[in-house]
Amino acid sequence: MTARIFRLNEMHQRIDDELRRELKRPLPDNLALTRLKRMKLRVKDLLHRAARTAAPQPQPQLQPA
Repeated sequence: MTARIFRLNEMHQRIDDELRRELKRPLPDNLALTRLKRMKLRVKDLLHRAARTAAPQPQPQLQPA
């Protein structure tokens, strides 16, 4: 796991924790919930992109002539 992926995972978890705290409030702030959900989705997209670029790319097999 690269450092970038590790940091993004931590950020994703912190946003998720904040989202859960907001949802537990007696009157959750809908604007804050929307902002947190968008942030979480953005981080998730960045995670997928980082994981895709960090994964080893298959090398094409050379065919004998």
